[in-house]
Amino acid sequence: MATIDRQATTLALAHALSAAERGLAVIPLSRTKLPALRSPHHDDPDPAGPRCHGACGRFGHGVYDASSDPTRIRELFAAAPWATGYGIACGLPPYHLIGVDLDTKSGTNSSTALRELALRHLFTIPETVVVRTPSGGRHLWLTGPPDVVVPNSAGRLAPGIDIRGAGGYLVGPGSRTDHGVYTTAPGTAHLAPAPCPPSLLRLLAPPPRPAHAAPPAPGDHGRGLVQFVLSAHEGQRNTRLFWAACRAYENGIGPALADPLTEAALNTGLTEHEARATIASAARMTGHRP
Repeated sequence: MATIDRQATTLALAHALSAAERGLAVIPLSRTKLPALRSPHHDDPDPAGPRCHGACGRFGHGVYDASSDPTRIRELFAAAPWATGYGIACGLPPYHLIGVDLDTKSGTNSSTALRELALRHLFTIPETVVVRTPSGGRHLWLTGPPDVVVPNSAGRLAPGIDIRGAGGYLVGPGSRTDHGVYTTAPGTAHLAPAPCPPSLLRLLAPPPRPAHAAPPAPGDHGRGLVQFVLSAHEGQRNTRLFWAACRAYENGIGPALADPLTEAALNTGLTEHEARATIASAARMTGHRP
C-alpha cells in the first residue's frame, strides 16, 4: 500500500493544474517518478495482445492518460492520492514538447557533450525553460513542429543525454520524489518553451530508412566522423567516439567504419579494448549487432 502524503499530493495537484493552464497535458506521478496509477490491464490473460492506450475508458495508461482539462486532472489525482508529482507529456499540441535530459551519470559530462554537438552542428540552445533535477541534472524544454515525431532515446546523441519525445514525459517542476524536489532554474520560469534549433531537430528525428539493402561507402561523412574522433581532447575521447559510432551505425556505415574509428581512438590515447567496447555499445544502442 503506497504511503499517502496529503500535503505533497495537494502541492503536486496545484503545480499540475498550473502547468495545464499553460496548455501542458499532465499525469500524476509517484515518488519513483513512474505513473502513479497502475494499469487496469495488469491481470489480462493475454499480456502480449494489443496494448490499450485508454480506449477502455479507465485510468492507468501512463502518458496516454495525460490531459490539460482541470476536471480530468483532479479525477486522476483523486484516483492516486499517493501521487507526489506530475509528469508533462511530450509531443502533444500545442507545444509538441521535446525534453533534453542532461544527466549526471558517473563518467559523463552531458553539458560538455551538448556544447560539442552545438559547435559541430552550428546551433545554439535558445533561452528556454530549464528544470533542475534532485541529482544535479537539467531538463531543457524545447518545442518541435507538429509534423515531426521525435522519438524517446537514451544516450543516442551522446552519453548522458536522453531525449523525451512522443510517448514520453518530463517530471514537472514542483514534483517531489524519493531523491528530492524538481525545481525551475532561476530566470526561466516565465519563459515559454523555445523552438528546437533545426540542426538539433535533424539529429533528433529518426534516421531515414535506406532505399536499398547494400550499405553505402563511408565517403566524406565517414571521414568527417573519423576526424571528429581524432580531434578529441582528454575527457572527450569516449564521448566523441560513442557519438561518432552512433552516427555511423544510423547511416549504415558502422561496420565499414569500426576499424577506422578504432584507429582514430587509439591515436587519442584510448586502448583498443576501450575503443572496441565503446563502438560495440553504440552499435547496440542504435539497434545493430556489433
